Amino acid sequence: MLGPKSPGNRLRLPPLTKSLSAKLLLLTIFFVMVAEVLIYAPSIGRMRLVYLQERLAAAHLSILALEATPDNMVSKDLEAELLQHVGAYMVALTKPDRGKLMLMVEGPEGIDASYDLREASFFGLIGDAVVALAAPENRLLRIVGPSPKDPAVLVEVVLDEAPMRRDMYDYSYRILQLSLIISIFTAALVYLSLHLLMVRPMRRITASMAAFRENPEVAAGGLQPSERSDEVGVAERELVTMQEGLRAALLQKTRLAALGTAVTKVNHDLRNILATASLISERLARSGDPAVRSMAPTLVGAIDRALHLCAQTLQFTREGPAHLELNRFDLRDLMTEVREGLAGAGAGRGGWLNEVDRGFVVEADREQLYRVFINLGRNSLEAGAGEVRIAARPVRDFLVIDVEDNGPGLPEEAQEHLFKPFTGSTREGGSGLGLSIAHDIMRAHGGDIRMERSDAEGTLFRLVLPVAQSKDQQAAAKKAS
Repeated sequence: MLGPKSPGNRLRLPPLTKSLSAKLLLLTIFFVMVAEVLIYAPSIGRMRLVYLQERLAAAHLSILALEATPDNMVSKDLEAELLQHVGAYMVALTKPDRGKLMLMVEGPEGIDASYDLREASFFGLIGDAVVALAAPENRLLRIVGPSPKDPAVLVEVVLDEAPMRRDMYDYSYRILQLSLIISIFTAALVYLSLHLLMVRPMRRITASMAAFRENPEVAAGGLQPSERSDEVGVAERELVTMQEGLRAALLQKTRLAALGTAVTKVNHDLRNILATASLISERLARSGDPAVRSMAPTLVGAIDRALHLCAQTLQFTREGPAHLELNRFDLRDLMTEVREGLAGAGAGRGGWLNEVDRGFVVEADREQLYRVFINLGRNSLEAGAGEVRIAARPVRDFLVIDVEDNGPGLPEEAQEHLFKPFTGSTREGGSGLGLSIAHDIMRAHGGDIRMERSDAEGTLFRLVLPVAQSKDQQAAAKKAS
């Protein structure tokens, strides 16, 4: 358990300006403004086109005054007034199979740019609008296009660009205002939505993680998962499940540590008691009473098993993770040594069939691997196996070792907790530590052990060990990395 919360461990949430909500707000405004720019470009081009078409329509109406006179002529004052309403210096109208009518007053000399609206295109209108907005001063424009009133009539107008540019700036300003309002409103809605859907749950999850870090063994005040079916709900439920699993594991380890301390003390006293009982059993074995002497071997065997259990339990509680002293050796030689150890331990009721070919070199801790195979062999023989067969084969960069016996198999309750200490024993008086120790040693070597099969025909354990590499292979692997 960690100590009280210190200033260095205190959960610090980011300030509002650097929070996820603020970043989402700014990004939303930025993206909406980008979208508005993409909309603005064609709209300003369209606005300029409509402005020019309106000038052409006004020019067409002004020319009608000429058609109302017998000689197609009007006074200078009326001509100036008509052109003033159009906002142009010259207006010309051409009808099919008829002459050209014109109104004109004196104006600036020299046309700066000419545009034929019959040739207008999507990107052309955008480019022309950008040029008009960027022009440093007023330009004199000549506009030619069909009349909106009658497409068969061609109208030509000469006018100043400055009034149109002012209208374009006003239009742009209104678009900018509207874009800002839309972007801020949209960003506010997105901000509120994301704050409720993501930021607040994330802060709850973060606070729960920080609280769990400070005091992982206390469940009070933990995260209460919501009923949400989305990713946040899944994350909340998975976090609660993970915390509950870790909390249970920590409590179990705490209890096991206390149990180990207690077992160490009990073992010390129990071994003294058993030593006394062993001396008494030896005296009973020398008794003159035949009945007493016949019971002595049973008593001695029971005491020896109790002493072995005490020693094994004491060793398990004292030793930490497996400390490996690696060296290279032939696996077949090790299996031969295991066979001799099993015979010396009085477990030679069955055969130890060493089918490992010579030449399988492993780089491992010989003594630790000896413990693994001696435990497997003793378990098999003491469970009633007539023989234990050992075979090995290479698979890529690993060596697969099969330990198979012809015993009666393991009960289902033992298979469920096979590699857990004190729970996987298959015989009366066993501690269940042998397979647990073997599992830890194999994992420390970068390998693994698992039970492939256990039935009435026997049990098969499969072990995996990395194959020792030659010096050339090690150099090649180091160069490749």
